Amino acid sequence: MPPTTDLERMLRDAELRVTRPRLAVLSVVHRHPHADTDSIIRAVRDDLGEVSHQAVYDVLRALTASGLLRRIQPQGSVARYEARVGDNHHHVVCRSCGAIADVDCAVGEVPCLTASDSHGFTIDEAEVVYWGLCPECS
Repeated sequence: MPPTTDLERMLRDAELRVTRPRLAVLSVVHRHPHADTDSIIRAVRDDLGEVSHQAVYDVLRALTASGLLRRIQPQGSVARYEARVGDNHHHVVCRSCGAIADVDCAVGEVPCLTASDSHGFTIDEAEVVYWGLCPECS
């Protein structure tokens, strides 16, 4: 996990004010990739004490909009957040327990896959989710 000064720099570079809730949420997501909102709220409260659900939701929205976090939501799952951004990686999800792991880009360059028909769109990202059973469940 990056030190606090690096997290502060990330916020400033994204033109966001450095606040305790933003630092706490960013730190938690760096420590716990693919965490859901409730887990993030619990961890932020462990770090800061009392903080409202709405404050954490607002911070997650701001950090996602600024590109510091990525929101993913595999089918049948709640939204989850990760700090690995900008590389168009993919995910593998366990059908049994819901565990999620990162999978590097299939080809190595954005968008990793070439669509058979772009329908005139300028494609800059591909999202792939691999499904299966994790080692503990298989």
